[in-house]
Amino acid sequence: MRYHSDAQPIEVRKWVKKQPESAWRRKTLRSTTKGGLIVEVLHRKVWLRDKHSPTPNCWHLIVRREVGSPGTIKYSLSNAPAATSVVKLACMQAQRFWIERAFQDAKSHIGMAQYQARQWQSWHRHMGLVMMAMLFMLQERLEHGNTHPLLSCYDIQVLLATTLPDRRASQEEVMRQIRVRHQQRQALIDAANRAHGASS
Repeated sequence: MRYHSDAQPIEVRKWVKKQPESAWRRKTLRSTTKGGLIVEVLHRKVWLRDKHSPTPNCWHLIVRREVGSPGTIKYSLSNAPAATSVVKLACMQAQRFWIERAFQDAKSHIGMAQYQARQWQSWHRHMGLVMMAMLFMLQERLEHGNTHPLLSCYDIQVLLATTLPDRRASQEEVMRQIRVRHQQRQALIDAANRAHGASS
């Protein structure tokens, strides 16, 4: 038996345009090199009918726009438990950044895109080695997170290049360069934080 609803369906973009500004909730999701990632979120529970299910299911609808870039809007549906907080749903939606960041690091510093494989076995072996190298990078960043919180994959790549045979610079010089890069990154973070503090 299938249930029928008298409610009229509405396209999400049209529904968003009908929402007043007061309906958007401002949240800070995480820290970035440009200060906090501040977003505005709309959250509604919506009923969706799957063609294979006789009854509709209740899902979370999350609509997110970044402060300073209101024209960029992200839409997501989630089947998370009903009691899941809006902040957690918005954070889950924003996890795509870390996936893209991981791919960028893998391609730029670990050779993910540097292969000439003719068969799928070769490609799988290459990607397996890339994943092992990514795991090594992650473990190093976690292990040294307290003493070097800004340690990047590039930093580790440079350190390996200087400690393995065929060094291109002394270890002292590499550490000096890394400290300079970390100071520059921290200066950008501090400047962004000051700018956010002045505007709020």
